Amino acid sequence: MTEYLGFSWLGALFLLGLAAPNLLWARRKPRDYDPSHEDRRLTLLERIGQVWVAGGALLCRGIAWRPWSGWCWWLAGAAALMVLYEIWWARYFRSSRSMADFTASLLGVPVAGAALPVAAFLLLGIYGRAWWMLPGAAILGIGHIGIHLGYRREAA
Repeated sequence: MTEYLGFSWLGALFLLGLAAPNLLWARRKPRDYDPSHEDRRLTLLERIGQVWVAGGALLCRGIAWRPWSGWCWWLAGAAALMVLYEIWWARYFRSSRSMADFTASLLGVPVAGAALPVAAFLLLGIYGRAWWMLPGAAILGIGHIGIHLGYRREAA
């Protein structure tokens, strides 16, 4: 296992792409946002998944630039999903910033603000052959997407 450990600049870049719009969001939350209704079990799963995935992305040496091969399509997919995630955020920041905007779909992906980054990190873990990171992405997905689906139900 230790041969796979080492700092990943590529993982750090993905985490930066994840964190930057969330830092902006902290000052531009939806006007009717109320986290007190979040299911505590989903919040716990989300937090566990966040730590697991962030640690995996930063500490897996396999998540690195490599010469092009068929395996690089996993990285291309992860990057495409992160670009779509940034587009989703740009659309949110230009909106009226309601809960409906916060839980909006993008290109048919429901609750895209939650689903796109989870899928991106899942593909990044596959690209880096960080198999131990994948359960963390699944746990993150259950919590993060579950919370956003709850918000979407409330917004409807």
